[in-house]
Amino acid sequence: METILKIIAIGLITCFAVLIVKPIKSDFSLLISVVGGIIILSMVLNCFTSIFSSFSSIIQKTGLNQEVFSLILKIVGIGYLTEFSANLCSDCGNSGLADKMLLGGKVVLLVLSLPIINNILSIIAELLP
Repeated sequence: METILKIIAIGLITCFAVLIVKPIKSDFSLLISVVGGIIILSMVLNCFTSIFSSFSSIIQKTGLNQEVFSLILKIVGIGYLTEFSANLCSDCGNSGLADKMLLGGKVVLLVLSLPIINNILSIIAELLP
């Protein structure tokens, strides 16, 4: 909870700083925006260590296939990266490209999720009489 409050605070402070500086020096407003974004991204990357340790713990406790968890992490990562990139394109005024990126990301996610869907369907088929 503390991390999200820090992220929100940095985002709002950056946003207000950009709004104040932009009419005076638009070059500095871009720099402020980039620095605020980098700070937020570094805070988010710090959260990934706990996520990976939690997944590692789950894999060890359950004895489930590590490839499934790896695939799930890839799917989540692709989703976040696609959304981040599309939002960046939208912010730059290129919403058409952003829509195409989102479509491409969804197709890739569907392709990556097919093995999981097949495994679930085979388990269901085994349970049915």
